[in-house]
Amino acid sequence: MPTECNSDLFGFAPVERRQVVAAFDGGAMTSDAGALLLGATDRAVRLIDRFSGCFNDGRMAELIEHEIRTLVGQRVFGIALGYEDLIDHEHLRHDPVMAVLAGKLKARRKDCAPMAGKSTLNRLEHAPKGAPTRYHKIGHDGSAIERLFVDVFLEAHAAPPTEIILDLDATDDPIHGHQEGRFFHGYYDCYCYLPLYIFCGDHLLASKLRKSNIDGAAGAKEEVARIVGQIREKWPKVRIILRADSGFCREELMVWCEENGVDFLFGLARNSRLVAEIAAELREAEAEAQTTAKPARRFREFMWSTKKTWSRRRRVIGKAEWTQGEANPRFVVTSLTVADGDAKHLYEKVYCARGEMENRIKECQLDLFADRTSTATMRANQLRLWFASMAYVLLSALRRIALKQTQFAKATCGSIRLKLLKIGALVVTSVRRVKIAMASGYPWQQEWAAAHARLSVA
Repeated sequence: MPTECNSDLFGFAPVERRQVVAAFDGGAMTSDAGALLLGATDRAVRLIDRFSGCFNDGRMAELIEHEIRTLVGQRVFGIALGYEDLIDHEHLRHDPVMAVLAGKLKARRKDCAPMAGKSTLNRLEHAPKGAPTRYHKIGHDGSAIERLFVDVFLEAHAAPPTEIILDLDATDDPIHGHQEGRFFHGYYDCYCYLPLYIFCGDHLLASKLRKSNIDGAAGAKEEVARIVGQIREKWPKVRIILRADSGFCREELMVWCEENGVDFLFGLARNSRLVAEIAAELREAEAEAQTTAKPARRFREFMWSTKKTWSRRRRVIGKAEWTQGEANPRFVVTSLTVADGDAKHLYEKVYCARGEMENRIKECQLDLFADRTSTATMRANQLRLWFASMAYVLLSALRRIALKQTQFAKATCGSIRLKLLKIGALVVTSVRRVKIAMASGYPWQQEWAAAHARLSVA
């Protein structure tokens, strides 16, 4: 009997005398079936509902197809799944799992998909100033969004901690067009924005977009004051420590901390006076390094003040290190006392731990596209940064609630996406249920099932 020919089949080399053919006839399928865990995480922390509550909608309800919650959820879930651009949603709007996450399997109109396309989402992100206009009727409350980050952080703790450390850092966000607020930054050697990030461990508390023609610490006092005030509303007795590199070692911020009962540990830019204070320790370290052929370091603490800018003397810790044949002195200034640790402990165990925050910023920018600030205005780019930040908050909650005690407990957002969310599946919709048949050969079934079990009781 002759082989049946079908123009829709794609033939390939046979394997073990069997024909290999392919066709686009598998039905409703998805490559993001693991995103069901994101939906379960959202139900546990109610992130999308509260985030969408920060928007105001001036559209006529009887004329719209996609509600604000659908638009906001679609954007946050899309970023978490690796879809950085609005144009990606021209295809995602038909994805069955995205429809499940939105809680909307069918559009009310015959000519619409269950989810929104790029044009509708663009109206969400356009973010014009002032009152809604004829063409831009969706606005947002930036202050409410900023409070939401801290609220999610506070709710993640069953009981108030005794002490928390807030990490501050600025980073470059390169821009390649003529966006509002475009300036060249000499240190980063590019045109960029200079966003300010504040973390507490894995928790993102603030992501503030700023122009790059400013001091790295500009606006930090105001952001810290807002966050500390919100934290102390719920945790009045918690001890708060600020930690940052020398870019934040500013008199204004240190004085605010001292006046408001907040401790600090900041890097301190070295100068000849500071190096002279640890000259003896540097000589000792050099002698040891020459004897052992290994790096050597000594520590010394002393009270110190600048000649003009500081209003008082403060505790400074100097690291006298000799490595690779040369001196490598480093300094920090702190309000922490001897009871909090000696010089070596405060520098090596407390201050150096701030480097972990840089990994969180990399997750936001590299895994979740926080640097996709390519719209014309600062306000719209700030909103884009917040969408990426909310995607981080959602994935961080998934990691914290569902992945503890698994091999993914410390995984990056990119690894979680690749290994737990990107699962191929066949979606079968009947009158009574939606069955998502995931690939039988998926290698991390036990971890996925454990995550589902934890989210089911969260």
